[in-house]
Amino acid sequence: MKWNSKGLIFDLKSKQLSFLSFAQSPQTLVLKDRLRVFFSTRKKEENGKYVSHIAYVDYDEDWNIIALCTEGIIRLGNLGEFDEHGIFPINPLKVGDEVWAYTTGWSRRVSVSVETAIGLAKSTNEGHTFTKIGAGGPLVANNLHEPLLVGDAFVKNFHNQFYMWYIYGTHWLVATDTEPEARIYKIAQATSSDGVVWQRDSRCIIADSIPNECQALPTVIAHKGTFHLFFCFRHPTDFRKNPLRGYQIGYAFSNDLLHWTRDDTKLAQQMLIQEWCMDMRCYPHIFEWQGKIWLLYNGNEFGKYGFGLAELESF
Repeated sequence: MKWNSKGLIFDLKSKQLSFLSFAQSPQTLVLKDRLRVFFSTRKKEENGKYVSHIAYVDYDEDWNIIALCTEGIIRLGNLGEFDEHGIFPINPLKVGDEVWAYTTGWSRRVSVSVETAIGLAKSTNEGHTFTKIGAGGPLVANNLHEPLLVGDAFVKNFHNQFYMWYIYGTHWLVATDTEPEARIYKIAQATSSDGVVWQRDSRCIIADSIPNECQALPTVIAHKGTFHLFFCFRHPTDFRKNPLRGYQIGYAFSNDLLHWTRDDTKLAQQMLIQEWCMDMRCYPHIFEWQGKIWLLYNGNEFGKYGFGLAELESF
């Protein structure tokens, strides 16, 4: 693939955006007169721990920022609920006159650091605010075959059926004196006739390229009769500061939405590497807008510096 990198289009070092601490996992909603990009940012509580919540930025057709909303989009969960301590990420999807948001809610644990599940919220004002569906519980959570860490939902409608790509945890690696606990998670997919009740087969669809590989944030597009899946992957430990073990972008393709062939070499990732993402490229999001295919992604330190953009020139 040949990419034309546009660089860091949401730069948290700029004076305009320096009040934000992170802009993780950008996800798009195409509106009539603008592109709305949702992302997850962080806020430190009085106890010194962070919570994550959803914000958005609007762009015009020339990629100029025309609006920014940083609070009040989706409320966090109440005490003890699955999204009590944060929502990261969110995947918006137009369904009729509504915008549905498939959220990943997380909450702190005692024996390990975190547990996650997938929630659903709906908007009637083009994604400016969302109301959660149900009484505060998750839409898709751990079960008999997916025991932990269900999240990162990406949903599209193909052939009059909803498809969800998501991650599920397989196990935690036991903490040692030199390494903290590490979670291992894989990409799976599910189907639904209504976008609410999902059928899962708990099958990892992407082959590993490294031992105990962690796979995250799948995103899918249909182009020229083929389905293209982008994601990020990393080593299970020593990934935060070691660029040889941190997140990189992976790629797989399918002709039938059932069987996926991985081929990271097609990405030509050198086209995406700049100073702000020299050590890490993560949380990709592929989408179509203005008759072109674009890729949003985060860089070093999991989105601490904002997110960048690349235009796909050719497959």
